[in-house]
Amino acid sequence: MYANILLSTDGSDVARKGVKHGIDLAKALNAKVTVITVTEPLPVDYGGGHASGWIPSQREFDAFDAACKVRAGTVLDEARGIAEQAGISAEYLHVPNAHPATTIIETAKSGGCDLIVMGSHGRRGLRKLFLGSQTSEVLADGSVPVLVVH
Repeated sequence: MYANILLSTDGSDVARKGVKHGIDLAKALNAKVTVITVTEPLPVDYGGGHASGWIPSQREFDAFDAACKVRAGTVLDEARGIAEQAGISAEYLHVPNAHPATTIIETAKSGGCDLIVMGSHGRRGLRKLFLGSQTSEVLADGSVPVLVVH
């Protein structure tokens, strides 16, 4: 059924549920697993009109990138622990300075994945509109089937 599953995580409780479910599914199907975490770039505010913005220094960019790398390592180590406990081997991938939904879709395509597993809070209405949802973007813009775990 599914031979190559991409599991997306940001380390949140909801994402952790998706990882656990995806690993259980992969084990049942004897599927290949790739776990991905994506960290976004440091936001820069160039200002507008009369407002002054904020442009980080190189040192601030470097510190942000280092913190993202540490956080991603923690997130992937947690997923590794879940996979090892289930007896599953997986590939672990951190993509820095990228838009999560776009990167998840591109990674699934380039890696030949036939299923993406993601967690979702299941927000609706205005909360979803204002908070955004990487899962919703992957569902809307991707061509690979997506299993959403609540």
